[in-house]
Amino acid sequence: MQTPSGHPVAPAPGARLVVLASGGGSNLAALLAAHDDGAYGARVVGVVSDKPAAGALDLARDAGVASVVVAPGDFDDRAAWNVGLADAVDVFRPDWVVLAGFMRILAPSFLTRFPGRVVNTHPALLPSFPGAHGVRDALTYGVRVTGCTVHVVDDGVDTGPIIAQATVPVLDDDDESSLHERIKVAERALLVETVGRVAREGLRVDGRRALVG
Repeated sequence: MQTPSGHPVAPAPGARLVVLASGGGSNLAALLAAHDDGAYGARVVGVVSDKPAAGALDLARDAGVASVVVAPGDFDDRAAWNVGLADAVDVFRPDWVVLAGFMRILAPSFLTRFPGRVVNTHPALLPSFPGAHGVRDALTYGVRVTGCTVHVVDDGVDTGPIIAQATVPVLDDDDESSLHERIKVAERALLVETVGRVAREGLRVDGRRALVG
C-alpha cells in the first residue's frame, strides 16, 4: 500500500480493524461474522462510537470486542473531540480504520494520524449523491440504478478515492426505506469483501485511483 504522500505500507496478515459506528451496527455485524475466518485476513479489535446508546456497542460487547464511547459533548469543542477520537482509536493500534455508519465528518487532524488507512462506506454511487441523504437524493433525482461505494476517506465529504462499488436497481414502487434496505444488503457484502481484500493484498492510492493489490 502507499499513502497519499507516497509512503509504502505493506499489507498485514491478520490486519487489525477499528470500526467507527454511530448506529445499530449492521455493517459491524457483517465484519464480525467474517473476522472469525482465519482466511479473511483481518480482525475487528476495537469499536468506537460517538453515541453511548449505539447498538454497535452491544454487538461489540456480545462479540467480546473492546469498545469505547467518545461523545462530542464530553469535549470543549470539535477540534478537541477529533483529537480525543484519534487518541481512542490509536489505543487499538489499527492497521485500518473502518467507518461503518459513522455519522460524523473527520477532521484533517484525525486523518493525519492514520494516513491512507481510513475507509468509509456510502449508500450511493459516488461521486453522485454524497452526504447524509444519498439514498433520498438518488430517489428524488429519478435515477434507475444506484448502489453503494467503499472509498478512502479524505478531508472532503465523501470525496476520497473509490475502492469498490456495487449497483442496486431502483424499482418503480421504491420509497426511501425500501430502497435503502436493499442498498444495505449490497453494502454489507461489499464492505466485507473490500476490507478483506485490502487487508490481505494491500491498497495503493495513486491520485484519484485506489487499487487493491
